[in-house]
Amino acid sequence: MEDIWLSYAKRLQALAATGLHYSPDAFDQERFAEIDGIAREMISRLGQVPVQQLAGLAEPHEGYATPKIDIRAAVFREGRVLLVREKVDGRWTMPGGFADIGYTASEVAVKETWEEATLRVEASKLYEIRHRAKQPGAPDYRDFYKFFFLCTPEDDAPPQAGPETTDARFFDPEDLPPMSLGRSSPADVARALVHLRAPQMLTDWD
Repeated sequence: MEDIWLSYAKRLQALAATGLHYSPDAFDQERFAEIDGIAREMISRLGQVPVQQLAGLAEPHEGYATPKIDIRAAVFREGRVLLVREKVDGRWTMPGGFADIGYTASEVAVKETWEEATLRVEASKLYEIRHRAKQPGAPDYRDFYKFFFLCTPEDDAPPQAGPETTDARFFDPEDLPPMSLGRSSPADVARALVHLRAPQMLTDWD
């Protein structure tokens, strides 16, 4: 669970970015810019992120600040789940990444699985939607939702690592390797398995 003060700081920065975009008053612009700077410094300290890396936060030209969307694919074959090993931290996760403009959410799940595991799949169900701030793992200075899709392999081809990963394999859900918790967790795998066995279940959300 994300620290409450980091949540406040991210919300404050989003409000400042929105104010910078919409306010026509020069004095308000100056105040919003100051609030934006303070909020970024708070996020830097609370999230343990160098302030220089916060350029990805909402900028004034983006208009109303909204969360990003991270999409993950739960791919099963013979009861085993597909995981890929990230180059960034050497840990494992379900394939996925931030949504790309021009693609539907399910298309992103399919595309990311191909790019990270060289496996062609078909998305069959959106089984979970969560707020990243409520997920286990290190604090993240960004704010985003996570969409999890059940996906089915289109053939029997073995998975292979893509440009952003170092390995791709199927694992027994009861014997998972160390996972990159900010991306996906053993709990996400467990929920995917429940939905795989009961496809009529409604999507989980928080």
